[in-house]
Amino acid sequence: MSIKTKRLANVLAKEISEILMLEVKDEDIKFVTITHVELSKDLSYAKVYFTILDDSKKDKCINDLNGAKGFIKSELIKRKIEMRKIPELSFVFDESIEYGNKIEKIIEKIHEEE
Repeated sequence: MSIKTKRLANVLAKEISEILMLEVKDEDIKFVTITHVELSKDLSYAKVYFTILDDSKKDKCINDLNGAKGFIKSELIKRKIEMRKIPELSFVFDESIEYGNKIEKIIEKIHEEE
């Protein structure tokens, strides 16, 4: 990924986080944390990775976020980001944090056994 693409991905992550926090009315997705954004090479698609505190609401959040992507995209357009065209958004639950926690628990268990 080029430096420009990384910079744009970071800007998108920051702006989407702000939109979710300040503009969205749905309480279930208001406290979603955007972990990172992955842009396609031609900048037309963006995978937005997120986490939530309550894993039981994961599926509902995915559906709600993907349902609100039109609204989020329109808010991004209003913010005049340095992009010719705002990419198509798709929201994906970030499994990496959950995976990291699982590995950490395994390591702790190994140290306890020693």
